[in-house]
Amino acid sequence: MRIPILKLRDYLLISVQVELDDQTALQFQEDVLSKIHEEGSRGVVIDLTSVEMIDSFIAKVLGDVVDMSNLMGAKVVLTGIQPAVAITLIDMGITLDDVPTALDLEQGLDRLQLELEG
Repeated sequence: MRIPILKLRDYLLISVQVELDDQTALQFQEDVLSKIHEEGSRGVVIDLTSVEMIDSFIAKVLGDVVDMSNLMGAKVVLTGIQPAVAITLIDMGITLDDVPTALDLEQGLDRLQLELEG
């Protein structure tokens, strides 16, 4: 199953509405990087509001997407991280220190704009 990626000006908006399994996560990684390259996107907002659980592999793929996007010149903002997901990430030692976060998609877009202007 593919996760839809929407384009809004220079940004990509991604709302993860499905349960992430290993194959979906890897396809997501490939799709995001391809879309950044094709569109020349400067920023990406990944909304995780619907993601209730995350395992170590999915967490690693998510971290890799952020790092790879940054290498390609696109800043990533994560939004809607649920408490259980935040706890799991910290328990696994994944802190995502340099990754801006926001409570929801609207705040994520505002945060992305600030990140790109600053």
